[in-house]
Amino acid sequence: MMDVRRAGGRYRGGDPGAGVESLHAFSFGPHYDPDNLRFGALIACNEERLAPGAGFDEHPHSHTEIVTWVVEGELTHRDSTGRTSVIRPGDVQRLSAAGGVRHAERNAADVPLAFVQMWLVPLEPGGEPGYEVVHGIADPTPYAVPEAGAMLHVRRLGAGERTAVPDAAYAYVHVVRGDVRLEGEELGPGDAARITDAKELEAVGVTAAELLIWEMADTSGLSR
Repeated sequence: MMDVRRAGGRYRGGDPGAGVESLHAFSFGPHYDPDNLRFGALIACNEERLAPGAGFDEHPHSHTEIVTWVVEGELTHRDSTGRTSVIRPGDVQRLSAAGGVRHAERNAADVPLAFVQMWLVPLEPGGEPGYEVVHGIADPTPYAVPEAGAMLHVRRLGAGERTAVPDAAYAYVHVVRGDVRLEGEELGPGDAARITDAKELEAVGVTAAELLIWEMADTSGLSR
């Protein structure tokens, strides 16, 4: 089963007056929707745009795997464990909030910043916070998040090129840029498809395109 969610249906958030624009794919903050709390392990897929100098001041997280993909610009990260890093297009950043961590995110550059941030529920709560950055992740090498029973696939397509959607209990396809065709549906930037029991599916580039695909196991029978 495939459920297509369009970019125009995302919840708007952030603070445009402060240079922060947010688009949320799932129930988030004041936009509470009991029918849109999660898909598989995924509980947030936020498109964020920060003007130069704008950002999110230090704030807490716990029991969440936070994965960030920069689309354009540079994201400066700082957290309560003392880590500071700059994330650029092609890099994957993951912050394991575990039992609790605080972090701040900012656009310290003089050009606009756009990134996609995705939150996943870990299989087990608690533990010590963790952090890593993989620079220049290569297609088709997946990025594993075993703590959530998930893998992230970054796929870049030319017009007419095809890529397989992983067979999985849950597959989430997010279009970063360009247009693709998936099971007869054309998806554009910001559109997403939530696929249950994905099997033998392909995405085809209508134009040059970039996709983020989450492959997630069925962990419903496990304690959380």
